[in-house]
Amino acid sequence: MSRTADFDFTDTVTIVTGASGALGSAAVERFRAADSTVCAVDVIEPDDEDALLDPDDVAHFYRADLTDEDDVERVVEEIADEHGRIDHLLNVAGTWRGGQPIAETPLEEYELLMDVNLKTAFLASKHALPHLRESEGAVVSVSARSSLQGDEGDGPYRITKAGIRLLTETLAAENLGTVRANCVMPSVIDTPMNREMMPDAGHDSWVDPAEIADVFAFLCSEGASATSGAAVPVYGEA
Repeated sequence: MSRTADFDFTDTVTIVTGASGALGSAAVERFRAADSTVCAVDVIEPDDEDALLDPDDVAHFYRADLTDEDDVERVVEEIADEHGRIDHLLNVAGTWRGGQPIAETPLEEYELLMDVNLKTAFLASKHALPHLRESEGAVVSVSARSSLQGDEGDGPYRITKAGIRLLTETLAAENLGTVRANCVMPSVIDTPMNREMMPDAGHDSWVDPAEIADVFAFLCSEGASATSGAAVPVYGEA
């Protein structure tokens, strides 16, 4: 039987990056259900055909290019001004582009992965930190199981996700006692894009985005008050 823990995030403000995607929209739903004011940030508008986000009076949408520092600074300050505080930052924005050997990987693909997977988390964390310090809040980012070792193919993706783990440990060390920073390491996430790119894979062993969103909620809760700098496996049945 599936069970979901209850969390109460009343009077908190949560930023979710990559909110229009499968995992980001699941995080929005999870924190909205826990009564947080959710600020959903993405470059993809909710009315885009690829968007999975359903904003309302509790989940507010903000359009921003998270790879552009000026835009990140703008949207973080806009959120703080409108809602008075920031308690949680969920760095969910990310992408995957399959696996090619390094010798065959175009520079443009490497740069895209670095920008979307790592730069967005760096910039969002950098500009949210002053507000998170005030609220003694939490950052949760998305690494990956495959970041734990190199292997043939998809090297740039693995590199970016290893970077997320090191970013997490650095944020935890630099903000000890004020802001907690953790990350999750899913195996393969069950998203429409992943199913399209890997149609013959064993989808039943993949991790449901809602299950990962539950771990986000725990890591932002008082139940995880002693946990910072951790990389939490979320492997499902893989």
